Amino acid sequence: MNLSRREFARLLAGGALSTVLPAEAVEIDHLKQVAKTLSEPHRAGPQVLRYFTVQLEQHFTADRMLGPRQLVGPVLAQIEVLERLRRQTRPGTTEAMLRLLAQYGEFAGWLHQDLGDINAAMHWSDRAVQWAQAAGDYQMVAYLLVRKSNIALLDDDPLTVIELAAAARKVPEPISPKLHALAAQQEARGWALHRNADQFRRHLDKAATLLRDHPDDLDATAPVYLHQYNLDTLEEQSAGGFRACGQAETAVEILERKIAATPDHLRRDQGHQLVKLANALLTTEQPDPERAAALGVECVATAETTGSARIVKELRALDQTLSRRWPTLPGTHEVHGALHAA
Repeated sequence: MNLSRREFARLLAGGALSTVLPAEAVEIDHLKQVAKTLSEPHRAGPQVLRYFTVQLEQHFTADRMLGPRQLVGPVLAQIEVLERLRRQTRPGTTEAMLRLLAQYGEFAGWLHQDLGDINAAMHWSDRAVQWAQAAGDYQMVAYLLVRKSNIALLDDDPLTVIELAAAARKVPEPISPKLHALAAQQEARGWALHRNADQFRRHLDKAATLLRDHPDDLDATAPVYLHQYNLDTLEEQSAGGFRACGQAETAVEILERKIAATPDHLRRDQGHQLVKLANALLTTEQPDPERAAALGVECVATAETTGSARIVKELRALDQTLSRRWPTLPGTHEVHGALHAA
């Protein structure tokens, strides 16, 4: 199989990433090396795997800006290329390829989750588990249990959220303290969904202690997200739990700090934070529906361009609460009209 530089670049990026990925991501030497590997699969060496690893790291960065709609096609195309290489590689030499496929499969699951397609999210997470188990990568297996717990959170299933997060700590190999912390945080979110404030705080405190005591205790092969996971991330993701447990003022304080610290170019992240703040403002002791409605209208365009189902879910909750409690407020009609026109 012979691919020109243009054909291969299109296969990998689908034209969607040309404006956000640095130029070095598509250097011709890298493209020639990977194209050669496609025609000679036994040559799938470290340089080729490094190429795809760098691409995955850049996808994580691009996701925070673009959201899932622009990325899911390129990521699935790259999985297809990697799978083709794996099938044509000699048995017993595929461990590194399987580890990388597991990370790509996990990310594909995340993109489908953020698109609101829970079945596809679970499908890709299950495939990633299979690849990780075949590679003997039990850290990744544990991480994928946390990810599947997170998918259950989108489905409003607190029992499954708690069970899968707890299961991550029971894999047969040791896992990093950071991954223990992420599992504890995810279990805390399940307890919050269950409206159990005491268990929510207990698991949240456990996660915070692990992150404080082990801020950098992670090896290079750990999932990309874990390298970015820290106390700031934990605090941001605790906001929804505080809101669910009746502590909306705390959620508002957290989200306002995080929004102020989030660069404007991280549009998907910022949109999600803003709409969560809008809903939190409606559940405080002194609700601010005017501000909440203004924030909601601001987020509709972000939801449409990124395709983020998480933003849409929060917008629908905002629309329902405003319509029920403040039906005559002008902002209520603005949110409803903008959301249903999108």
